[in-house]
Amino acid sequence: MSLITLLLYPHFLLLIHPFYVSITEVNYNEASQRMEIGCRIFYDDLEAALISDGSGKTDLIKPADRTAVDSTLSRYLKRHFKIIVNGKPVSVSYLGYQIEEDVAWCFLESARVTGIKKIQFKNDMLFHHFKNQTNIMHVKIGNVKKSAKLDNPDSIVNIDI
Repeated sequence: MSLITLLLYPHFLLLIHPFYVSITEVNYNEASQRMEIGCRIFYDDLEAALISDGSGKTDLIKPADRTAVDSTLSRYLKRHFKIIVNGKPVSVSYLGYQIEEDVAWCFLESARVTGIKKIQFKNDMLFHHFKNQTNIMHVKIGNVKKSAKLDNPDSIVNIDI
């Protein structure tokens, strides 16, 4: 196979230039008045980021101590994902994670919040470890649906409701 033929195959390009992306979905549950958050992150990227963040080696697939892993993930996610509603910080609780193929789904939930007029999300997950990290955000609050692409170092998205 010639070099030109190899370059035409997109899979070959991934070997030359890997991409780093996460997807975060935020849905406001009007009944509970909470934001339900799901973060899809390649688990090997997340494990590498946890090491470089000072959390030490973490095995998400076969954790020796699931409680310790949950604690580590909770600290990391709360440090790198923030919500501000109408100018006031909103606390976020870690609910857990699950592995689906090569992705870790991490689940969070906000404290109760009402009267949302302006919302700001800060999402710099994996930014400190991967210079080319992109975090995609999909937000649904009431009838408002917004998406944002946060390319490292830009980590903040503002949404008016």
